[in-house]
Amino acid sequence: MKDHLLRDIRIKEKEGTASFAKAYAEALEALAQPVISEKRPSAPTVIKNTLGWLAAKYYTSDEFLSLDPESQLTRRRVIDSCLSEPHTDDDPEPIRNCPLQFVTSKKIKRLRDLKAGKPGAANNRRKYLSAMFGWAIEAEHVKSNPARDVRRKKYATNGFYTWTLSDLTAFENRHPFGTKARLALSLMLYLGVRRGDLVRLGDKNIHNAMLDPLQATTGDAVRRVIKFIPNKTRYQRLIESEKPILPELEAVLAASPCGSETFLETEFGNAFTAKGFGNWFRARCDEAGLSKCTAHGLRKIGATLCAEKGATDHQMMAIFDWSTPSRRLPTPGRPCGGNWRPARCTCSGHRAGCTDTAIVAPVCRTAEPGKIHLVDQGVR
Repeated sequence: MKDHLLRDIRIKEKEGTASFAKAYAEALEALAQPVISEKRPSAPTVIKNTLGWLAAKYYTSDEFLSLDPESQLTRRRVIDSCLSEPHTDDDPEPIRNCPLQFVTSKKIKRLRDLKAGKPGAANNRRKYLSAMFGWAIEAEHVKSNPARDVRRKKYATNGFYTWTLSDLTAFENRHPFGTKARLALSLMLYLGVRRGDLVRLGDKNIHNAMLDPLQATTGDAVRRVIKFIPNKTRYQRLIESEKPILPELEAVLAASPCGSETFLETEFGNAFTAKGFGNWFRARCDEAGLSKCTAHGLRKIGATLCAEKGATDHQMMAIFDWSTPSRRLPTPGRPCGGNWRPARCTCSGHRAGCTDTAIVAPVCRTAEPGKIHLVDQGVR
């Protein structure tokens, strides 16, 4: 039932019973109570040509708004946490009110060092403040970037655990062919996508594509592919990623409970968020006894297997939608930090050709329908 203010009280008791009458009376009494408005704290006053003023300008800039929503939220939280810090150890005035002309490298270093013991968070402060000042130089709000001369904190990190083939087998045994969990596993391995892209994919992304006339045989001149623009690099380039739907993935899709808008849906019939999917998939890993495994770690083993089977840099670049050079590959069964991506490949035509000639994840040839298995023949 609702009142004139559209306040809602749900009565769960069965209508016509004594318990319903009691709950109904209590609801009426509750709705008759006056509404006490809580005054929300006012937003901090923005003083022109201060660090807080610059941040407000940055949040409305094309550069900031071109980021995906999750990246915007992360970047804003980090910068706002900096703005709330005291100006100095002896001055409790928030640094947001510091005039831009007095924002020096020393002050940026202090903001970084306030995250002592958390080097990742410290480096994020430096990185996002540097990005903001880099934009401000082009926008002619400042003449220099005080964060540029502040060094990153060096530290060792374990990163995400990299799956092993035995982990894949354990997951498959717990989540058989035709389940939503197996569908999620197959989509990530066969397409090599990030979870942020995976949750957006559905029938709308499937297209027919012509094969190269030199490669096509009778009856297979047309194949199905999945096309999408990677969310993580959307603000850098709008090159469409094209992934072939291999016969093994076609079989999984045909036998799985796909949603109407996206392949993967929540129990309420809605599309997952990236974080929501990550949490859901972690729970499925726990059900299989894989407490260390995550969606990101699954992507790592796909890259490792591709490299071990002879995939070229450009093939892996196209498969996993990467745009930064490689330093090393992760070891299955161990955490991996650092950047282990292959060389840059940004030409849209070249990227499509790379996925045409490479197995998207070399873990797909087997006699059992929907069963993930390492390809002995290598990358084709």
